[in-house]
Amino acid sequence: MSEEIEESNELKLDFNKLSQICDKKIAVIPVAVQNIDTKEIILIAYVNEEALNLSIKTKTAVFFSTSRNEIWIKGETSGEKFDLLEIFVNCEQNSLVYKVRPKRKNICHTKNKNGEPRNCFYRKLEFETKKLTNINP
Repeated sequence: MSEEIEESNELKLDFNKLSQICDKKIAVIPVAVQNIDTKEIILIAYVNEEALNLSIKTKTAVFFSTSRNEIWIKGETSGEKFDLLEIFVNCEQNSLVYKVRPKRKNICHTKNKNGEPRNCFYRKLEFETKKLTNINP
């Protein structure tokens, strides 16, 4: 994803993401990752069966990268890892919630002006203007 989208205050939602996954016939389901202590949603990712099994086995969050088409162990390169404490399954068994505890403060690959990682949901949509406000500049 480009820096323009990640740091912009313009709303540029990717409504084609799921259709791209379907077109590639990638068998995944979405997983919301929530900080067990603060209840904050940290990120939304995807898991395939292999990633889920690795997550359960290692008690760490493992995902499937739909853009790279490979298993993605969160924090493997950045060091921004977290412990996987609980997994919840929705009623239709087509999405998950991982409840985690970050080993450090935040986990996103984006950084605030102090150079610290933030969580992926760092912008709030303003209803009146449809602009994004950075809550962790």
